[in-house]
Amino acid sequence: MTTIYDRIKEASNKRKMSIDSVNDKAGLSNKAIYGWKKSTPKADNLQKVADVLHVSTDYLLGRTDEMNLSTTDSQKEVDIKDALEHDIMLAFDGKPISEKYKRIILELLSEEDD
Repeated sequence: MTTIYDRIKEASNKRKMSIDSVNDKAGLSNKAIYGWKKSTPKADNLQKVADVLHVSTDYLLGRTDEMNLSTTDSQKEVDIKDALEHDIMLAFDGKPISEKYKRIILELLSEEDD
């Protein structure tokens, strides 16, 4: 049986993030996610982790195998600069964009604003 912790671990690995990093970005107490191996998290804490990993809580709870459920029929447009500034994972050709290239993209977008 796949646990909430297993789902978090899978999603964090895909985003090249450690469990500790996810824990910190979600603003949870030290090692809180590790405790979810044996206990059920509060709904608000689960939502914080889902937000950091950009997955649905239904995915973390094992109710669906789709990581991101769209609330509309079409994909929501994302402002690239906003996504980069708020650490949303961006990918090209199925692979995450490196931090180096994220900085370059941000620099180019900043020059465009001038």
